[in-house]
Amino acid sequence: MARVPITRIGPSATEDRAVRTQGQKYQREKSTTTSCLWEPTVPITSFLLVFIAAFAHATWNFLAKRAAHNKNLIWFSSATEAVVFAPVAIWVLTSAWPSLGLKAVTFLLATGILHLLYTESLLRGYRAGDLTVVYPLARGTGPLLSFVGAVLVLHERPSLLAAAGALMITFGVLLSSGGLFAFRDQANHAGLFWGVATGCTIACYTLVDGYSVKMLLLSPFLVDYAGNLFRTIVLSMGAYRKRGSLWTEYLQCWKEASAIGVLTPAGYILVLFAMRLAPISHVAPLREMSMMIGLFFGAKFLSEGDMVRRIIGSAFIAGGVAALALG
Repeated sequence: MARVPITRIGPSATEDRAVRTQGQKYQREKSTTTSCLWEPTVPITSFLLVFIAAFAHATWNFLAKRAAHNKNLIWFSSATEAVVFAPVAIWVLTSAWPSLGLKAVTFLLATGILHLLYTESLLRGYRAGDLTVVYPLARGTGPLLSFVGAVLVLHERPSLLAAAGALMITFGVLLSSGGLFAFRDQANHAGLFWGVATGCTIACYTLVDGYSVKMLLLSPFLVDYAGNLFRTIVLSMGAYRKRGSLWTEYLQCWKEASAIGVLTPAGYILVLFAMRLAPISHVAPLREMSMMIGLFFGAKFLSEGDMVRRIIGSAFIAGGVAALALG
């Protein structure tokens, strides 16, 4: 079986067929192999891509929480990404343009809308609650819904061990964010609401983007850049109305905005490449390795406390990640 390159930006038709063939062969082997419970099912390349992406994701979320008071933070970071990655995006679009059809354009528009809703709900959550409440809820509900969606919509067939891993991750996430006790405190309600809302948007864009790179064979660079460009254009309307104070606000958060503008696409593009090589039902929960890093950042640098409970929750998450990798 041909090896599938993950570093080439504009895959040829032959390589595209190789990617599709690999995914179909994987699913056939997965459905017929039931006796070898402990055989690793996530390619090591996919695991490493998600692992690296986890650090990028947790870092930019930490920076977003630290600068969440700035109303135009997402526009600053989105504009930074649009400018920095424009040359690569133009190159990719030039090679992909002949093969883009109405369906591909529709999915690119959908990812733009969903990523806009994601960033808006996430920032609202960070303004209303702690990083260690909002981030775990968002990152826990999103992969669980993505897992279910991949089974129901994309017809993936994960093993019982993989399903158990997804449930362990969800339990660890809820435990880390305070579980049912967090719901009893009215001060947490706004943060909890936006955390769950963010998780729903994560599930939606994960399925849309996963379909785009696995079935439509769109470039991960193009998928990410299209989503960010749409967000930048929409948010530019509000930024223009407040143009008198933009420079002052930018000086207050330019470091965070610049880092977010680079780390966000870098991390997510790695995840999209991983989705080409492994089932979405496995990759989506594996991304929650970032949550353990986020919990550490919140407790260490933002003094958000409850370290013991969050360590126990992280242990469940780690166990769930191992189950997914093996199942």
